[in-house]
Amino acid sequence: MPSREVARLAKGTVDVDTPTALELDDLAHEPEPALIARGAAYATEYARIRENAGILAKNLATVVVALRVRHDDMRGASGAYRKDVGEIYARISEDNRERLQTAVRWHVGNILRRHLTPRELEKLDLKPTSPLERQQDSRAINAAIVAAGKAEQQAVTSKKGRKSAGNDLPAPTVRETADHLRMVHAATNIMNQLSPDVINHAMTDGQRAKLDEELEAIQKAIAKLRRITRKAMSGG
Repeated sequence: MPSREVARLAKGTVDVDTPTALELDDLAHEPEPALIARGAAYATEYARIRENAGILAKNLATVVVALRVRHDDMRGASGAYRKDVGEIYARISEDNRERLQTAVRWHVGNILRRHLTPRELEKLDLKPTSPLERQQDSRAINAAIVAAGKAEQQAVTSKKGRKSAGNDLPAPTVRETADHLRMVHAATNIMNQLSPDVINHAMTDGQRAKLDEELEAIQKAIAKLRRITRKAMSGG
């Protein structure tokens, strides 16, 4: 490859208007500096496209919500609104359209929660939390569950270690007391992730009954443990 071409690639300039898929044979005679420059240019361009794609999807979502306002149709259910939106997506392939619409719906959900009051959302039968908030809640729930699992596993390991020492179990270790605190902290985090919105609006009566049964069992276990802690603290 001419040094001028290497320099062009090193600046991160790649022709993406009419991209052509490379084959391995196409690069057979390129020297190592040219390959590195080419790879860096593709990586830079890919990152730029991804960043711009997010901005474009968000901007498109803003346009979509603006059309809902114009049609006085914040749920986007009217034929006139759907016709306008159909024209927006008319020139792209079905696969690209589905991916883009998924991204746009996510942004639309967030925009609506920023601009509508809780009463307006309720009137439209829309959840009060945005897709972003639900995503964050989901991640927090997963993190709490993972932390609880790790704390439980550490406690089991500590207990097995004591049992393996023989029938005469040694006194609990500092690690075991720390395990207890970690488990309680993890359990508290999980309980804090339970959403009244999900309980009130998403669960069936049968699911609520099962949840109430489990909460009652947890409440009894906590009461039993608190009797022990209070007794120990009072020196009884």
